[in-house]
Amino acid sequence: MTTTSGGRSPGAMPSPSNKPMSQGTVVPPGDSPVARQRRVRMTVARIDPWTVLRLSFLLSVAAAIITIVAVMMLWVMLSSAGVFDSVDGTLQSVLGDGALTITQYFGFGRVFSVALLIAAIDVVLITALSTIGAFLYNLAASLTGGLELSVTEDS
Repeated sequence: MTTTSGGRSPGAMPSPSNKPMSQGTVVPPGDSPVARQRRVRMTVARIDPWTVLRLSFLLSVAAAIITIVAVMMLWVMLSSAGVFDSVDGTLQSVLGDGALTITQYFGFGRVFSVALLIAAIDVVLITALSTIGAFLYNLAASLTGGLELSVTEDS
């Protein structure tokens, strides 16, 4: 074991401010701590499909709620701005009275039910595709060794 002139090991040398040194600092002979970077190589060899299923389900439910709320807010804003009434008036003046109205096809109930249907389909598709992606990654990682990452710690 090497010792310094004071008889202490290099790791036990106090810093100039008498505070304990953090791990990852190097003290040169001038007693001034210099920060260094630690690099670690890691490999993602396997992704748990059950974890991917749960996480993707929760994220897709959040996206579905956002979609439904956004569609509702858009419909309410267009309705309160009079866009539907204006389009109905234009259609009646062009096609004559008794013509079709835009509110027949874009009523709140119909728009809300279509938004719910699209959100439900998205939840199922996103969850299924993410889980299938995890299985495919595990298959490819078993053949190739996985994804190698190089992580750097800044002190």
